[in-house]
Parts: sequence; structure tokens; C-alpha cells
Amino acid sequence: MDNQNTPPRARRKHRSLAQELVTELSQRIRDGVIKRGDKLPTESAIMEEQGVSRTVVREALSRLQASGLVETRHGIGTFVLDTPSPSGFRIDPATIVTLRDVLAILELRISLEVESAGLAAQRRSTEQLTAMREALDALGYDAAHSGDAVASDFQFHLLIAEATGNRYFTDIMSHLGTSIIPRTRLNSARIAHDDQAHYQARLSREHEQIFEAIARQDSDAARAAMRLHLTNSRERLRQAHEAAEAQAQQA
Repeated sequence: MDNQNTPPRARRKHRSLAQELVTELSQRIRDGVIKRGDKLPTESAIMEEQGVSRTVVREALSRLQASGLVETRHGIGTFVLDTPSPSGFRIDPATIVTLRDVLAILELRISLEVESAGLAAQRRSTEQLTAMREALDALGYDAAHSGDAVASDFQFHLLIAEATGNRYFTDIMSHLGTSIIPRTRLNSARIAHDDQAHYQARLSREHEQIFEAIARQDSDAARAAMRLHLTNSRERLRQAHEAAEAQAQQA
């Protein structure tokens, strides 16, 4: 991954950069350059070698994790797994292309993450709570400075799954990957007829309510806060979907 003698590539959007990085790392894994069980370079090392931001690196790692090529062990690093079997459980992000698809994913998340939040409140460790706090802080920074906080958003929800102590919650979230975040597929603020600052502030409040409930180990409040967060997202997008369909019928 040494590119000292290579001219800088034309850098476009965070998501395009993340995909470039995913492609490069995936190829190295499949070619055996990075072998099963190997630890990937740190985020900082990848940032320096590739000339990209931490947001791009985190999103790329989240996508690799969702594809089953790597797993992240909190506080240790990211490690290469066996190449996933084509028959393994996976939701292909390429199939999540419409607003209706995103709404369906949100329904799945509600059934999964409400209970995940309740269990996390009961079982989380001090270290896991600290990691959640760091993810929320990173989310706020990324949203304010780059406008692309998908990786940090996903990391917060993944950390909640990890705090359940039930690896199946973590496995399902990892397989779903960043495709579960609506704005990876849609401009959520625009569709919901909301300005970006107001939209981000509302998301921040909802995330903070989840974190605070988990911090005080209030399982019922954690479930309620997660349900509110996800149902709010679903309802905002559902209303926009119905409005768009009505407009199309009138055209």
C-alpha cells in the first residue's frame, strides 16, 4: 500500500474514496498479500498511506466487515477472515436501491436493535460505554466537518450490538454493514424536506437519548429510545415516499 511514487488520484466523494479503498484491500486479501488471521494496518497508517480521511477509512472497514472479509475486535484491531462462502447469510447492498427497500431495512432494524439496546443497557462494560461515547463524538465531528458520518453512525450501532454480549447480534449487524444507514442510499434530509443542520441535530438528540439510557443501565428506556430513533427515521421516509408517489400519479 506504499504509494510514495504514485501521483495522487483525483479525489471525489467520501463514498467513492471508500469504495476505492475497499477494492484495493479486498484484492490484497483475495490475492493472499494480506492473509487469513493477519491484522490490517491501523486507521492512522491507512490514512497516511492512502492520503484519505479517517471517515473514509472507517467506512471502507465497515464495508469489508459487512462483506465478511474482516472482523473488528474492539480495542485490538481489524483481522482478515476466511473468504466468505457465496451461500453465507448476506444482504447485498446493491439490492437496496429504492426508498421502499430502505423502509424494509428499517423495519428489520427495529425488530433487531430495540432488544439489542435493552440488553446492552444491562450488560455493557465501562470500556464499551466509553467506546460508544467516542463513536458519538466522532459522528458529531464527521457530520459537522465532512457531512458524511455514515461510518461513525454504523460504529455506534455496532458497539451497542457488541455490548449485548451475544455474538449473534454483532454478526447480523456486521453482515448488514453500513447499508443499514438510510443516507448511504438516499439523501435523507432532502427527502424528509429538512435542512441538513436540523436533520443532524435531531439525529444527534436521538442518539444521545439511547446512549444516556445505556449509560444509566435503564433497559426499558434504552429500548424506548432506540425504537423512537428508528421509527422516527422510518416515518420520515415513509411520509416522503407517499408524497413522492402521489406527486408521480398527478404528473
